[in-house]
Amino acid sequence: MADFYQTGMVTTLHRLTSNQLERLERDLESFGRRRPIGLVLPALITEFETVAMQRIVADLQKVRYLQRIVVVIGRATREQYIRAKSFFDNFYTPVSPIWVESPRIQKLLQMLEDRGLPAGRDGKGRSCWLAYGYLLAAGDCDVIALHDCDIVNYDRQLLARLCYPVAHPNLGFEFCKGYYARVTDRMHGRVTRLFMTPLIRTLEGMVPGTPFLRYLDSFRYALAGEFAMDANLARVNRIPSDWGLEVGVLAEVFRNCAIARTCQVDLMDTYEHKHQALSADDTTKGLSRMTIDIAKSLFRTLAAEGLAFTTDHFRSLEVRYVRMAEDTVARYYADAMLNGLKFDRHAEEMAVATFARSLRVAANEFLEDPSGLPPIPNWNRVLAAIPEFFELLLDAVDKDAKDREAMFA
Repeated sequence: MADFYQTGMVTTLHRLTSNQLERLERDLESFGRRRPIGLVLPALITEFETVAMQRIVADLQKVRYLQRIVVVIGRATREQYIRAKSFFDNFYTPVSPIWVESPRIQKLLQMLEDRGLPAGRDGKGRSCWLAYGYLLAAGDCDVIALHDCDIVNYDRQLLARLCYPVAHPNLGFEFCKGYYARVTDRMHGRVTRLFMTPLIRTLEGMVPGTPFLRYLDSFRYALAGEFAMDANLARVNRIPSDWGLEVGVLAEVFRNCAIARTCQVDLMDTYEHKHQALSADDTTKGLSRMTIDIAKSLFRTLAAEGLAFTTDHFRSLEVRYVRMAEDTVARYYADAMLNGLKFDRHAEEMAVATFARSLRVAANEFLEDPSGLPPIPNWNRVLAAIPEFFELLLDAVDKDAKDREAMFA
């Protein structure tokens, strides 16, 4: 059972009771009549071959309070898109599939490029952005939730708990971030445990009182991929297109949403999904690439808040980070021993060494190009440049779906 202690700047909604699914879903059906709820599922085609996706689809078939599900299918051929779309046949909730590789969608992305509004590179960020655009264009959802499609132990109570704080008419929240424990017979979540949190606290020690750092440190799992928001927030938020997605989303929420209207919610006892390789010797993939992108996103956000970074700052940051992370390893070792968990202390120390190298690479890349890849423009800016874009997006998705239906007619 979770504690009920409130820490930091952000309201924490704990998991103090169990077996509340029936009540939550009954309430959400009532809330949904006034504030319809949409769900975004960003998925690679390879995820449709997994047990995790099959479990998610089976559980979502039982949900009755959603107005619409938008599933974004990435890196798929036409035949693969058709098969993936069939997973959602005969659903209670209307499902709108977006085929990213569709010639129609690619034409729209090129249109944006030609107008000086690039939608970023292929990835989760762009998939989420397309889905938000579709839901905003459809205009039938006031609340938008999102969760990943690789959750091995998925339970639809996760979705209910995620939607509830934003959908409830009397709570006043506009953004809700999920959190959970990444534990099986050992602790997972190395990037959050050994990189993100020690880095934030190291930076806090170097620039005390920075509001954004205090804000980030208030989240129990800042890199969680599950969140829900008011549709108006989805309209004005910009989205990073790289591994900095979660940090970038929190940065935009910090800019556009009052802290009193932001919360985090305990979604489930434990959370298990696919694990990325450390890739200690290759900074272009795995956790090495992820931590580089996260650090650069953090540096850029802080620079936009007025903080100045120099080579000397980054040298000190790396040394202080390593010390903080090593102290953190010792804390988790004690926690694991008390709870009878397996704990490879050497592997944890190796991860810290890899993340320190990532920090150095991120610092160098930031100094060479402080702006980096621009975030994907928010939807207000897109519509200002191309007023008809929503209609074009709706039309493209609808025609792709009808092409599929015609093949089976």
